[in-house]
Amino acid sequence: MGDQQKMRASDRDRQQVVDRLRSAVEDGRLTMDEYMDRMEAAYQAATYGDLAPLCADLPVSAGSATAAGIAAPPAGFSLVGCLAGLPAVLRVLWIKWLAVVSVNVVVWALVSGTGGHLAYPWPVWVAGPWGAVLLAVSAGVMLSRRSRPPAARPRPANG
Repeated sequence: MGDQQKMRASDRDRQQVVDRLRSAVEDGRLTMDEYMDRMEAAYQAATYGDLAPLCADLPVSAGSATAAGIAAPPAGFSLVGCLAGLPAVLRVLWIKWLAVVSVNVVVWALVSGTGGHLAYPWPVWVAGPWGAVLLAVSAGVMLSRRSRPPAARPRPANG
């Protein structure tokens, strides 16, 4: 166990800790000041041993965690997991897009099924362009969030 604490942490490990800390703030378990301090320490951590104390006083989330207190990555694809890192506006747009595309595919399937032959796949023209735009915007937002360094928080002057 001591050897694992000395292993170097990856950027993904640091981000998982920051995500867990963000969740703790949302749950009211940490104040914003505590979150900022711990987030700064997480981004500066070099080993699992540096990351472990940052979440030591927080409850372990659903699923198992490693000895360093970092949650294991999900085993399968989850739409909720993909949308979790997006701003609320993009999540709503993705859900609306999915609903509209689903309705169009159902209508197309009914028309094809009752017509006796496979109809032209017109739902592609509904799903494709808007889905491509949403995908590009979502990817841009996620990349910009990952590449942005943590914001420096001004320290209050003691005096």
